[in-house]
Amino acid sequence: MNVRTLGDSDVEVSEVGFGAWVVGTDWWGDRTRQDAIDLVHHAIDEGITYFDTGDVYGHGDSEKLLGEALEDHREDVTVATKIGYDFYNNPQAGHGELPKEISGEWVRKATERSLDRLETEYVDVLQLHNANVDEVDADVLEALDELREEGLVRAVGWALGPSIGWLAEGDMAIEAEFDSVQLVWNLLEQEVGNHFLDTIAETGSSTSLIPRVPHSSGLLNEQVTPETGHDLDDHRGFRPDAWYETGWEKLEALRFLERDGERTMAQAAIAYLLSHEAVATVTPTFHTKADISRWAAASEVPKLSDDELARVADRYADNFGIDRDDGMDELRSSVDGEDIRAAGIDKRATAGPRNSASSD
Repeated sequence: MNVRTLGDSDVEVSEVGFGAWVVGTDWWGDRTRQDAIDLVHHAIDEGITYFDTGDVYGHGDSEKLLGEALEDHREDVTVATKIGYDFYNNPQAGHGELPKEISGEWVRKATERSLDRLETEYVDVLQLHNANVDEVDADVLEALDELREEGLVRAVGWALGPSIGWLAEGDMAIEAEFDSVQLVWNLLEQEVGNHFLDTIAETGSSTSLIPRVPHSSGLLNEQVTPETGHDLDDHRGFRPDAWYETGWEKLEALRFLERDGERTMAQAAIAYLLSHEAVATVTPTFHTKADISRWAAASEVPKLSDDELARVADRYADNFGIDRDDGMDELRSSVDGEDIRAAGIDKRATAGPRNSASSD
């Protein structure tokens, strides 16, 4: 497993990370606590050292589980968590979004509680969870700086979401040189990632990008196929039917990325993201130990060639030769779409509830 450095910090992360949103919640199916711990230990065995959780996952249970699982490995791994929701005073209703709480005072209080649950004296990466630009004021930035100065936090990041978009937030984080920005980005959904690459190049920022949903909700790892159908009872069910139906056609247009015995499509999807220098680590959604073994190996498969990357860009620019709607013509925006228009992206700003089309 190869490692990279996060932003301008000295925090090292494995190129393939473990998204601990799959433990501590039932959004991707039920599993026992021991099953979840076994997944974490198997990830370590496969060379994964970056573990990314959040205080809201399972109302703190994901952090508790991760702290228990990493007890004997703390100095050998990088632990990231997220704060920004008040789940202490509000019950979870299905997959609906809880009330947010982002202030200087809350940043410190939530961080201290996360440290307790993780059973650690410091967190390697503290991320603001789905914060809007107007919520991250001088008090919030000062609180983050103080936590870092006190050694409670080694690096700071901004996790964008739910769903896809939030260009204003990512641009703000990059311009303020947060160490990381986490976003939805994959071979089938490139606009946001490409935009942030441009922002990094234009500003000279050291911010690293952390793509999630690299397999586009089960399409690129072929866990959702025409044979399985797309009537999903987990978190991916927010995707419209047309997304999967056109996605299967797009997948066939990317088959050239496979190399028999050397690189699977699922591995190529991760390798594509790692081909960008600004990307530090990629966090797939692992369901099984077999997923971990197969996708962790993406760090060492043959890199995508310049010709392959050019072919990917050409196919994406041509919508993979498909002339029909995939049901995903919107991006999320907290500034009424001003960020989308300024970026020159031909998509509408999403209207309606913030969590109505989540893509974790």
